Amino acid sequence: MQRLNGEVLQDGNTRSLIFSVPFLVSFCSNVFTLEPGDLILTGRRPASAGRATRRCRSPGDTAEVEVEGIGVLANPVVPMVLR
Repeated sequence: MQRLNGEVLQDGNTRSLIFSVPFLVSFCSNVFTLEPGDLILTGRRPASAGRATRRCRSPGDTAEVEVEGIGVLANPVVPMVLR
């Protein structure tokens, strides 16, 4: 699940993936070595499959992702500082 400031933007699971999880792990491990803690990011469903979720994030917003059975990762949006 993906939320912005508590509003659900996307709610899906691995059943909606085009490629299966075993296929993705196999493919990635044939291209590079997977290490403990590595993440395989798969993107999102096309907008035609549901409500478009493209939104601008602004400083002060809170972006959250939740993985069932694992937990929630919440990140504050902060201004980008260019040096």
